[in-house]
Amino acid sequence: MIAPDRPRRSALYLPASNARAIEKARTLPADVIILDLEDAVAPEAKVEARAAAVAAVREGGFGGREVAIRANGLDTEWGADDLAAIAQSGADAVLVPKVSSPTDIAACEAALQSAPPSMQLWAMIETCAVVGQLDAVAAMAKTTRLSLWIMGVNDLAKEMRAKLTPERTPFLPALTLAVCAARANGVAVLDGVCNEFRDLAVFRREAEQGLLWGFDGKSLIHPDQIAPCNEVFSPGEAELAQANSIIAAFALPENAGKGAIRVEGKMAELLHLEQAKRLVAIAQQIAALS
Repeated sequence: MIAPDRPRRSALYLPASNARAIEKARTLPADVIILDLEDAVAPEAKVEARAAAVAAVREGGFGGREVAIRANGLDTEWGADDLAAIAQSGADAVLVPKVSSPTDIAACEAALQSAPPSMQLWAMIETCAVVGQLDAVAAMAKTTRLSLWIMGVNDLAKEMRAKLTPERTPFLPALTLAVCAARANGVAVLDGVCNEFRDLAVFRREAEQGLLWGFDGKSLIHPDQIAPCNEVFSPGEAELAQANSIIAAFALPENAGKGAIRVEGKMAELLHLEQAKRLVAIAQQIAALS
């Protein structure tokens, strides 16, 4: 499955066991809501949380937001039942944790056999084992529901025994490789969470780093992170003006059939035209969501 090309600037995790948080999520400007059955839910509450997540999706009210449910891993006592329930929930996507190989994607695909064709499979990229198999895992998008990755830097730091600093230096090679593998296979890719939700300046710097690395957006742990995240991952006025200039210039009769032209004193090629059209389309979708 090729990822639908739509805004995914902000993806907010919410514990599926928290009814008040879910109700509030229906009013928040996040592009994606992820109802979590895994890390945010205690073992004794997981069965109840599963039922609550499915009920919330069926109730609706999330507007134009994508709604995903994060399942527990298939290697846990809850994983198989989670995927069976999510398959019939009506959610836009199921997010599966700790994917380490193409075999994991194949197992999840098989477990979702009864789900509608439109249900997407999203995967957490958060293990040491997956780093060496990123391209092979991303290639599964050609034959399965896989359409999006979300980085799990906290879990990766734990496995690596690495220090998670604001610069995220130990993880930059893995983040770059993940973006490259995702882009090569038509998979959307979101940056991991920033644990600092009180200091939004720290959060903004990390979000800007994710934008620089080429991520489509960022996963979040607190509603206060939504506004700065949306701002960072939205096209700016100057970007849009430049994009519209490129589109307009290539549309001129004298530039018909040309592969490269001069726009405002700079060289613009067909690849820049493609980038400009995508930027404008995303900006239009963001405006529609607003």
